Amino acid sequence: MARAEEMEPRSYSPSPIGTNFLILGYSRTTGGVSIDLSLPITDVQALISAGDLGYEHTFALGGRMASVSFIVPYVHGDLSGLVGTQSEEVSRSGLADLSARFAWNFIGNPALTPKQFARRKPTTTVGASVVIVAPTGSYDPSHLINIGSNRLAFRPEVGAEQPMGKWFVDGSAGLWLFTDNTDYLNGKTQAETPLSGYQVHGGYNFRPGMWLAADATYYSGGRVSVNGVATHDVLANSRYGLTLATPLANGFSTKLAWSRWLNGQVGTKFNTIGLTLQYRWFDR
Repeated sequence: MARAEEMEPRSYSPSPIGTNFLILGYSRTTGGVSIDLSLPITDVQALISAGDLGYEHTFALGGRMASVSFIVPYVHGDLSGLVGTQSEEVSRSGLADLSARFAWNFIGNPALTPKQFARRKPTTTVGASVVIVAPTGSYDPSHLINIGSNRLAFRPEVGAEQPMGKWFVDGSAGLWLFTDNTDYLNGKTQAETPLSGYQVHGGYNFRPGMWLAADATYYSGGRVSVNGVATHDVLANSRYGLTLATPLANGFSTKLAWSRWLNGQVGTKFNTIGLTLQYRWFDR
């Protein structure tokens, strides 16, 4: 569910081929969350801290720019809620599920070297991507709340960006597909229907590498069932936020992001703030 809430502006922006990015991120998320509605657990509140280590590389494919990236997250979460009428607390820490993304911009982004890229005229870009999330995170089937999901997830997506002088708009539409968790709560089977996600962003470039974007996302679907019995209402939720990117010296840059829940009947009602440090270098 949380992955559908991701807001990533400029995820289909062009880059020169042979570019490498090393990414270190931290986010802090607070708020309420709805879990299995068949259980007598209510008023769940969470404080979740997450650190991400990632790497991305761009290359030429069919005369266009493509990229591959990997992210390994570590998560610590403190949760509290009512079990019946009794207050309970739980903490979880560990590696979360590893994710990999392949993207290819098939319109408006030819494969250019860094020198060629610096002379290019910005134009419309359109691309497609697929994200794969592997069940590598910490998981205990005796726990209702876990860091890992114990299932595979896939997200095919299409996206585009349109420059307009110093302004830009971009958006994407994707669909999360899930395999079953066959060891949910000591041997039950948990399934989830596809979850669609849509993002739209609009922003302004102050100077090369420095920009501010307003972000919004809407996600729907994702009905959960346990042993064939539905336990969650279908999602129809939205979020909004802001993202500020700033270049630093010697290939370093930072990105500050803030987002909050807007509406929806079930799911997470989180406020999130995150800071990312990025280092970029070229193959040649």
